[in-house]
Amino acid sequence: MLTRFLFIFCAFTSWSQTIDSKNQLLWEVSGRNLPKKSYLYGSLHLNDKRLFRFSDSVYWALNQCDAIVLETDVFSLFEKWDTRKEELRMFYDSQGMPYTGSNKASKTLYGNEDGMPQFLDAYLMEYCFNAGKKFYPLEKVEDQLKIAADWVNPDLNNVVGMAYELTQERLMEVYLSGDIQGLERLMRTSMELYDGMYEEMITNRNEVMLNGLDSLAKQGSIFCAVGAGHLGGDQGLINLLRKKGYRVRKVTASYSDPATAEKQTVKSKKSYTYKNDSLGIVAVFPGKPMELKIWDNHPYLLYREMGQGNTYSIEIVEMDPESSFEEQAQIYIASPDGSAYMHRFLDDGTECFEGLSDTYPDGIQWVRLMKNDKHLVVMRAFGGNKFMHSNRPNQFFSKVWFD
Repeated sequence: MLTRFLFIFCAFTSWSQTIDSKNQLLWEVSGRNLPKKSYLYGSLHLNDKRLFRFSDSVYWALNQCDAIVLETDVFSLFEKWDTRKEELRMFYDSQGMPYTGSNKASKTLYGNEDGMPQFLDAYLMEYCFNAGKKFYPLEKVEDQLKIAADWVNPDLNNVVGMAYELTQERLMEVYLSGDIQGLERLMRTSMELYDGMYEEMITNRNEVMLNGLDSLAKQGSIFCAVGAGHLGGDQGLINLLRKKGYRVRKVTASYSDPATAEKQTVKSKKSYTYKNDSLGIVAVFPGKPMELKIWDNHPYLLYREMGQGNTYSIEIVEMDPESSFEEQAQIYIASPDGSAYMHRFLDDGTECFEGLSDTYPDGIQWVRLMKNDKHLVVMRAFGGNKFMHSNRPNQFFSKVWFD
């Protein structure tokens, strides 16, 4: 009897849950004859690890939803947007091996290398494709870029930059507390430095987002994440949805230990497997790559971790019957001064050439070449200071093989 009591007591005390009743980041949307409940979540466009402490309800909503909805298709920027803000420097010893005298994290447009690989919105999009869910954007990338360009000019840049520096830490503090009303006031105050900025960047876009949400929620359960500054206030999305007749309810944030089943499921979606049967190639990326066509329509796969500024790519071309494998390696691996590529055999017997390559416009990259009877596979990986001096490029290369 005592043993049974101790077992029940230990089992009971091993589980705990904390409640944050003030957190206002997740909202349930229902009513108006919707087929299922949908969810609206406030995000912050950074990769700071503190932003990724999701509540149990966020994980539940992500797991059960039919589709993920974001402000825009951030993955469509893969082709032209390297988010690194600092130029990479590599040093080489007498054997041509790279080294660094600093563990400094490189800065990016969305944070730095000490944060998560993806910034928050891109992480949700990565999960969407890894989990096999549908994705919908509320705005076109071109429209977002145009709005940003409208407020970046020599006369305004210093004003905006100063406002950003002054409010960034306060913005993070208010966001982590889940205070969407405070966020709305903070953003309105910082943008009032220039006439018309708040209306164009927040208010007008809220109307566009509202129309998209109204349409998409009728098709099934969606998890929609937009910048948290779009939620609060009289002209924020929560109030606009209510005016349109929807019931919008705050979902209380709770945090369980051990992790819920939904949290474990969401966090398990860590990769995307690309397979091309006609080429006999399999590759595992952190998320769904962009598939492009380069010269002669050869596949080119591109994936970026936009938070940390890392890039992974695979180029597949036909073997040149007039050139040896090493001669083709000399073309694709432009070794920088002080370093040379290596010829080796992998554990499974696959022959490869690999090393550093310095090419425009991406700069220094880790490159590995493999081949079969018909095709040459060129893998590239590059990023900031920590990434280039880590084993992560090699980990990516090891997940590419001939089937």
